[in-house]
Amino acid sequence: MSITAHNVGNAIHTLEGVAVHTPVLHSPGLDRLLGRRVLVKAENLQRGGSFKFRGAYHYVSALGPQARSRGVVGASSGNHGQALALAAQLLRVPATVVVPQDAPRIKLEGIAAAGARIVRYQRGHDDRDAIVADHAQRRDLAIVPSANHPLVIAGAGTVAWELLREHPETSIVLVPLGGGGLAAGTALITKALHPKVKVIGVEPNLADDTARSLRAGRRVAIPAPRTIADGLTHTTPAPIPYEINARLLDDVITVPESAISDAMALLYHYFHQVAEPSGAVALAGLLAAPGRLPTGTAAVVLSGGNVDWSAYRTLLNCSLTRMENPRAALPGLRQRTAAGAPAT
Repeated sequence: MSITAHNVGNAIHTLEGVAVHTPVLHSPGLDRLLGRRVLVKAENLQRGGSFKFRGAYHYVSALGPQARSRGVVGASSGNHGQALALAAQLLRVPATVVVPQDAPRIKLEGIAAAGARIVRYQRGHDDRDAIVADHAQRRDLAIVPSANHPLVIAGAGTVAWELLREHPETSIVLVPLGGGGLAAGTALITKALHPKVKVIGVEPNLADDTARSLRAGRRVAIPAPRTIADGLTHTTPAPIPYEINARLLDDVITVPESAISDAMALLYHYFHQVAEPSGAVALAGLLAAPGRLPTGTAAVVLSGGNVDWSAYRTLLNCSLTRMENPRAALPGLRQRTAAGAPAT
């Protein structure tokens, strides 16, 4: 099954009145700090706390009556599982979610609150895909992928459609890279509507499977990542998103852990928005590599906000201390300031 911008259009229709049309946020203070106009697409305010609801609902809604009656199953580090559980609840479909033992508690609570059955596995030891396949076979359940399906990718693409419809002046869109579904959907609709807009994928240095794969010209596997961005701990890009991203992404930036927590702090400071580490990665790309990016209005996708309070507080405390002198704290900003980049 191929996927085009037309599929994103179908997803827009399906999600109308169901998914939240999330706001695009702007702060003159952040513009001054970064030397450019910055827009933030706040998908942390989406149902289930992340963009994942869009793809999960689009997929489950496309199932036939018999498949819905039997139920669905999916694997997730948390956000896809919560989105799947919520979509299934809204569509009155039984759901099973396979999650790692170390998944953030807030994500597990969200899955349970939506009435899904939770199956745990040990990250780095158990084969989660085999567990999902076993449950699907024994109970005749439909598997709902977190990224590797055109329906899921099309649902994710509606984020960029909303963003660019409101802000056609955008020059660059930065988007987190995990399994690659959000980046693929973003690239598809962006290049169809505004071919000159650059789409940049961002992933942690410690979870750079897409960057390595693109350099190699094929999908490669990395060891299980240990990054604070728990939603981006894939060991290899999903096949369908990778093919799209290899064709359409203009660049992939990798960022250190400190840039991720600094991005979380800036999102809190300028917008009063809670971002989980995975959700803040796109802004981290803007902080870590400003000289690598074209000029013009930059839009970043804040992809999720599901983070345990203790982890959030610890990361913010470290970064907010540095934020007392932001230009000294962020080397990328010093580089940009020295180059004389204008504030907008």
